[in-house]
Amino acid sequence: TMGNWLVNHWFSAAVLAAWLGINIFLFTYYFLFFDRDERYFYTRAILGSALAWARASAKCLNFNSMLILLPVCRNLLSFLRGTCSCCRRTLRKQLDHNLAFHKLVAYALALLTAVHTVAHLFNLERYNGSQQAADGSLPAVLSKMHLQGGGKWLNPIHSNQTTVEYVAFTTIPGLTGVIITLALILMVTSSTEFIRRNYFEVFWYTHHLFLIYFAGLVIHGIAGLVRGQTEESMEEVHPRRCAQYLTRKDEDCSHNCCKDPEFGSIPAESWKWVLAPLILYTFERILRVWRARQKVVVTKVVMHPARVLELQMQKKGFRMEVGQYIFVNCPAISLLEWHPFTLTSAPEEDFFSIHIRAAGDWTERLIDTFQQQKTEMPRIEVDGPFGTASEDVFQYEVAMLVGAGIGVTPFASILKSIWYKFQQADQTLKTMKIYFYWLCRDTGAFAWFNDLLASLEQKMAESGKADFLTYRLFLTGWDTSIANNVALRFDTATDTVTGLRHKTIFGRPMWNSEFAAVAAAHPRSVVGVFLCGPGALAKSLQKSCHQHSSLDPRKVKFYFNKENF
Repeated sequence: TMGNWLVNHWFSAAVLAAWLGINIFLFTYYFLFFDRDERYFYTRAILGSALAWARASAKCLNFNSMLILLPVCRNLLSFLRGTCSCCRRTLRKQLDHNLAFHKLVAYALALLTAVHTVAHLFNLERYNGSQQAADGSLPAVLSKMHLQGGGKWLNPIHSNQTTVEYVAFTTIPGLTGVIITLALILMVTSSTEFIRRNYFEVFWYTHHLFLIYFAGLVIHGIAGLVRGQTEESMEEVHPRRCAQYLTRKDEDCSHNCCKDPEFGSIPAESWKWVLAPLILYTFERILRVWRARQKVVVTKVVMHPARVLELQMQKKGFRMEVGQYIFVNCPAISLLEWHPFTLTSAPEEDFFSIHIRAAGDWTERLIDTFQQQKTEMPRIEVDGPFGTASEDVFQYEVAMLVGAGIGVTPFASILKSIWYKFQQADQTLKTMKIYFYWLCRDTGAFAWFNDLLASLEQKMAESGKADFLTYRLFLTGWDTSIANNVALRFDTATDTVTGLRHKTIFGRPMWNSEFAAVAAAHPRSVVGVFLCGPGALAKSLQKSCHQHSSLDPRKVKFYFNKENF
């Protein structure tokens, strides 16, 4: 429910409200300022309300450009997470929504850029129209002021033989505006989920256009083409008193005529907004390079079926928690590309590990590189770990873990860690029973996970704790050859698809009956439900949690937790 969401995400909601509020305030304040301030009386005479639309959107663009880099400063976020380790974990968890906020700010930049560009196209059209007008109107008179010399101009277009397109590509604001907009369009379009998943390199390299974006943004307003009346001129010839005389110059002026107004540029100020974040981001990149240079030793390489590569590594001073991830670079493949991988080892182990599935050019080349190396290992660089630990699992007597597809990866770390804690009789571990559900289209891609489950199954059976973990594997995509194989070997002790003791179930889980069975088995327990998977599944699990929780506080309660890995 909305109430629950606000309780769990109050910090996110507060940040969102503050961000939206500041944007609305900046836009409204500067819109009214440029629409009413008398220093821009003459500018408005030529441009009309398009001036206010352009300037208000420019302020909001500066504000959002200031924010866009902060959510991707990974080390800054880790530092904040560390400093607020005494805060509630829900607060630290909110910092994991950094990419969602980054995307939100990017969409705002795209929208504001559209408003700013359209407003300036109207402005250019009106500047051009006023320059070519010869009707003696106020815009026409103001546009001819450049002929008097002395820097008195208000209209930046001084020629009758020009076009809007010409100005857009030959002036500093025009050209930088075009370049910034193109860079932004390319960055936004190459960030779609489809491109990130299938053509990560396209996304990675295109995103570095942010350097051009910020360079263009700093230069954009430097020419000061939009002008207003100077303070000195306002005192001497206030437009309310003097504007009428500008169009009546030819009449007899003996004592009450005004001098011509004088104009000055609005100073460029984008650099003031973005300087601090750019310095911060520069330090972030330097820190990443320094951390990446620290030696990583690959202690073991395991090639699992279906082209899944497991790398076990050691690095001095590396400390991880369950549910965290690292960024990996292999200089032999690409000096610049860093890819995120969830850690599949447990903190109790003396190494850290990742499982790499062949999905795209970089992963394919990495797997090939490790397969071909017989003697010397390729050098690996690691940055991290990042992300908030998923320690909530250990706080429940009963835990239901649901992994869908690749979402199974974080649970490798969690299941291993729970087993180690259980073995060592760790007092912080409240968990007495785990139900693990794994939904998968084809088991081939995750054969390595079968190995992990099989070893856990064996260890638990050996120590007489076989009932600590109950897992159910659901194969959602299957063909007739699998079905025939299953039919032939129905009586075997182990499963035909996975080789595990628990049989694979074909089709999707019936969540109502799964929850009812857990509720019946643990009538007085608090059950934590953890999902790493798609949004649609989250909704259906949330609904089941609500339906199967008892109103009686002494009876079973289900609490839903969606992990963002």
